[in-house]
Amino acid sequence: MTSAIPEAPLPAHPEARRFQGKVVFITGAARGQGRAEAVRFAAEGADIIALDICEDLPTTVYPGATEEDLAETARLVEKQGRKILTHKVDTRDYEGLEQALDASVAELGRLDVVVANAGMTTSGRAWEIDAEHWQATLDINLTGAFHTAKAAIPIMIEQAQGGAIIFTSSVAGLRGLPLIADYVAAKHGVTGLAKSLANELGEYRIRVNTVHPHGVDTDLAPGMRSIIEADPALGAHFLPTLPDQVSQVEDIAAAIAWLASNEARHVTGIQLPVDLGRTNR
Repeated sequence: MTSAIPEAPLPAHPEARRFQGKVVFITGAARGQGRAEAVRFAAEGADIIALDICEDLPTTVYPGATEEDLAETARLVEKQGRKILTHKVDTRDYEGLEQALDASVAELGRLDVVVANAGMTTSGRAWEIDAEHWQATLDINLTGAFHTAKAAIPIMIEQAQGGAIIFTSSVAGLRGLPLIADYVAAKHGVTGLAKSLANELGEYRIRVNTVHPHGVDTDLAPGMRSIIEADPALGAHFLPTLPDQVSQVEDIAAAIAWLASNEARHVTGIQLPVDLGRTNR
């Protein structure tokens, strides 16, 4: 028997406003973890730049986010009394991403936190992954994250006010999980990219860290279930240590908000598991 999932975390006190006057850029913000992050930062005083592809992806088994999903994220942020600018952009499109970010920063006046969250996953044994699936997984999870950082970093350096960049990696960015070799390769790449950037950006007081969730209750969950069910023996590699089978999106948002806050001002270059103890196995 598993224990009940605890109530999702919220700011410790209603007056907690760690990001008052700040601007946060989030990719993959139409639903799931990205939406939870947008709402969490807005609840703590930030204005939001939200970007999502808002399309189905031909290489996934679950439906993609929609423009209506992105509009709902905007509604929830505005409910917190904060501004939000939304963009329907594929992170693989560097020029489109850069233009959207530049226009938003010009309107909102600054950029303080970047959350490179957009991602996807498929399943299959490594030698059976076709070229289309391999390339899509790397392009969306790794190249898209690189594009996000590449567009944001010059803005943050020019501001000369420091900042924080958080990449959503995964337990798959730390462990060799089976049946998702393309995703594992991409997320290991994200982890390495963040480590390099932490060294390069330290002199500008721009901190760079990765967060590593395990199972999270999002619209990607059907895809992950198909992975586990494909081979029960290999699926055992995905079992957590804590009784809860999955984290909630608010659990990941809380960790990211802490990493982005001044409370973590001396934390850079780390890999923070929020994984129900999975990396301890």
